[in-house]
Amino acid sequence: MLTRLSIRDFAVVAQADLEFGPGLTVVSGETGAGKSLLVDALGFLSGARGDAGAVRHGAQRAELSAEFALGDCPAAVAWLAEADLDEDGACQLRRTLRADGGSKAWINGRSVTLAQLAELAGLLVEIHGQHAQQALLVRPQQTRLLDDFARHPALLAATADSAGRWKSLQQERDALLARGDVGERQAWLRHQLDELQAQPLDPAALAELDAGHRRQAHAAALISACDTALDTLGGDDALGARLQHLRGGLQREIDHEPRLADVDAMLDAAAIQLDEALALLQRIRDDLDLDPAALVEIERQLVRVQDLARKHRVTPDKLAAHRDALAAELESLADADARLQRLDRDIATALADWDTAAAALSASRRRAGDALAGAITDLMDALGMQGGCFEVALEANTTGTPDPLGGERVEFLVSANPGQPPRPLRKVASGGELSRISLAIEVATQGQDAAATLVFDEVDAGIGGAVAAAVGAKLRALGAAKQVLCVTHQPQVAAAGHAQYRVSKAAKDGITQSSVVALDAAGRVDEIARMLGGADVSKEARAAAKKLLETP
Repeated sequence: MLTRLSIRDFAVVAQADLEFGPGLTVVSGETGAGKSLLVDALGFLSGARGDAGAVRHGAQRAELSAEFALGDCPAAVAWLAEADLDEDGACQLRRTLRADGGSKAWINGRSVTLAQLAELAGLLVEIHGQHAQQALLVRPQQTRLLDDFARHPALLAATADSAGRWKSLQQERDALLARGDVGERQAWLRHQLDELQAQPLDPAALAELDAGHRRQAHAAALISACDTALDTLGGDDALGARLQHLRGGLQREIDHEPRLADVDAMLDAAAIQLDEALALLQRIRDDLDLDPAALVEIERQLVRVQDLARKHRVTPDKLAAHRDALAAELESLADADARLQRLDRDIATALADWDTAAAALSASRRRAGDALAGAITDLMDALGMQGGCFEVALEANTTGTPDPLGGERVEFLVSANPGQPPRPLRKVASGGELSRISLAIEVATQGQDAAATLVFDEVDAGIGGAVAAAVGAKLRALGAAKQVLCVTHQPQVAAAGHAQYRVSKAAKDGITQSSVVALDAAGRVDEIARMLGGADVSKEARAAAKKLLETP
C-alpha cells in the first residue's frame, strides 16, 4: 500500500508531500489545475519514460519518491528479497530526472536499472487511465486476467509441465535424428577411437614421453656429467675418502677442543648425504644409454601426438578428453534404435497428458469466462453503458503443438451500445469506455492483481448524475479490497472517497505552480460544493455537498 508520495520540481509542482491510507482516496481540482500530475508522478516512479519537459521551469532536476507498506503485497516482499534489495520491510522508490533528460532510479537507497524499478513497481501499483489501458488490450494479459479470476493454478501448472516435457523429449528426438545414419556415425566413431586409443594420451603418459625425449636427446651430455661426478665423489682419492680422512684427524683432537664434536657430527651427516647422492647418481648413470633407435621411436610418437591434435583440432593435452567424449557418444549410440522407440512412446504419453490437462484448463476457462462476462456486463449497465455486453471468447491455437498456456487464447469482446455485435475490446472501446470497463473488471475480480494500489485517472469522464454515483460506489467497494486512488471531476465520485486531496493552480513570481492539500471535513464540503456549483459556492451547493458526503 502506498503510504507517502513526495514530489519536487515536477511539471508545475514545486513541492508536495502527500500521505495515503487504505480505502478510496480521491483527487479533485479545477480543470487544468494539474490533478493528473499525481498519476504522472506515480507513472514516472513506475518506470515510464522521462521527458525533460517534466522538470519544472527554472529547476535543474525533478525528484520523486514513494514509500510503500508491504503487508498486503507478498509478491513485492519476495521480489525485494530475491534482488537483495530488502531493507527491514521498507520499500522506497526514488527517481530523478535532470533538465537535460538524464534520469536515475533507486530502490531502498540503492541504485537500480529502470527495468528493475518497473518490475517492482508493477507489483505495487497499477495505473488505469483514459490513455493508459494498453495492458488490458493485450491478449496475453486478458488470458492472465481470466486465469487469475478462475483461480486454477494447478491446471495451469499441469498444462505447462506436460508441454515442457513434450518439448524436451521432442528436442531430444530431433537431436538424435539430426545425427544422420546411426550406423555410419558409429563406424566413423570407431575409426576415430581406434586411432586415439592406439597412442597413450593421458597426461602422465604424455609427460613421460616428453621426459624420455629430453633424456635421449641429451644422453651424451648426461653420461659425461654423471661419469665426471662419479669420479669426483667416489674412489680412493675422491671427495668421500678425503672427507673420512678429515674426520679422523678432527676426532683425534676432540679431547682438546670439545666443540670439534659438533663439527664432526655435521661432517658425518654430510658424509651420509654424500653416500646417498653417490648411490642415486650411480643408478641414474646405469639407466643412461646412447640408444639412437629409442630416440627415433620417441620422436615418432611425439609427431603422432601432434598429428592427432591437428586432426581433431584440439591441443595435445585435450586429446584424452576428446577421446573419452567420442567413446561416450559411441556408447550412447549403441542402443539408438531402442532409444528412438522409447522416445516415441514417451512423446505420445506427454502429448496425451497435455491433451488431458489442456482440456481441463479449457473447461475451467469457459466456466470462469461465462461468470466474468456476466458480472462485467451487469457492471457496465450500472456504469452508464446500458445495453452493452461483455463476452470472453476462447480461440483455439493453430500451432498444432502443445502450448504451455493451454489450447486456446482469450479475447475480450465488447459491445458498448445495444444492437451492435461484440467485437475485440482493442478495436471498439473509446478512452472513457475503456476506463469504465477497466473499473468493471477490477470490481468483478475484486482486485485480484498482485498490485495493492490501484490508480484511476478520470475513470468517470463523460458521465454524470446517477452513473457518476454508481462509479463512486464501485470505487469505494473496490477500496475495501485494495487501496484505490482516483482523479475525478465528478462530485458524486469525490463524495465516495474515504479521503480527499485538492489540487489548485496559481501564479507566483510570474510562474504558474500547482499545490496539493489534504482536505478535512469542512474542506471536503467546500470542494464538493465547488464541483457542484462552480466558483461561486451557494448555500444550496453546500447543502447538496453535505448530503452527498452523508450518503453511504
